[in-house]
Amino acid sequence: MPAYDDDLRLAHRLADAADEVTMARFRALDLKVETKPDMTPVSEADTATEAEVRRLIQEARPADAILGEEYGLVGEGPRRWVVDPIDGTKNYVRGVPVWATLISLMEEDATGEFRPVVGVVSAPALGRRWWASEGAGAFTGGALGAEGRIGVSKVASLADASFAYSSLTGWEERDRLAGFLDLTRACWRTRGYGDFWPYMMVAEGSLDLCAEPELNLWDMAAIAVVVQEAGGRFTSIDGVDGVHGGNAAASNGLLHDQMLGYLRPRG
Repeated sequence: MPAYDDDLRLAHRLADAADEVTMARFRALDLKVETKPDMTPVSEADTATEAEVRRLIQEARPADAILGEEYGLVGEGPRRWVVDPIDGTKNYVRGVPVWATLISLMEEDATGEFRPVVGVVSAPALGRRWWASEGAGAFTGGALGAEGRIGVSKVASLADASFAYSSLTGWEERDRLAGFLDLTRACWRTRGYGDFWPYMMVAEGSLDLCAEPELNLWDMAAIAVVVQEAGGRFTSIDGVDGVHGGNAAASNGLLHDQMLGYLRPRG
């Protein structure tokens, strides 16, 4: 039995519970939305979803720590669940169906750094779910037992590649817009899908590369393990492997170094 089978089953149960909460309030006319100190929106569905996921984790894994976007870090130890209750809140509050709950289990390694070992990405308004656990591959489907294995593309030339991004302003703020625009010109096709979705399309092989200039750990932990287990590469835009760089670049692996070359700061 793979090492993380029980944890992956739990992650699916958490995602099922999250789907019930989020879908019950999606497109509700009386949905309450507030603005957080960082000027990003948070809906009552964000907080209710995270609260429910936390409750279930505490029941099933009381010794594990939990880090969530809305309620921060509770607990300590070598295992940490990371939760983004709604990745794509701006879409959610506008009635756009491209949003997902991201659930990951991270474990502390010998260096003291946490790495994601289980990830579930559940997008109920799209009718899609993706998941992976370390060493066991990446999958998509309705539920465990009804899944298909996924893998990245074999595209090896930027001229044949499809590249996705979130927005232009973040690249401009970090003085990387020129390189970003050159990368878009080098690629066959570009689209601004944003949030979790382009990473899942990289994992499925329908996109070849994507990048975002500013992200939090809860934005990346679940998607990173799915991309990596699908055969892709996940780094910061400076090329550091893992999810602790504050931004992300994901690809099929064959195009990764070329993408990073374009995204380097220009002095």
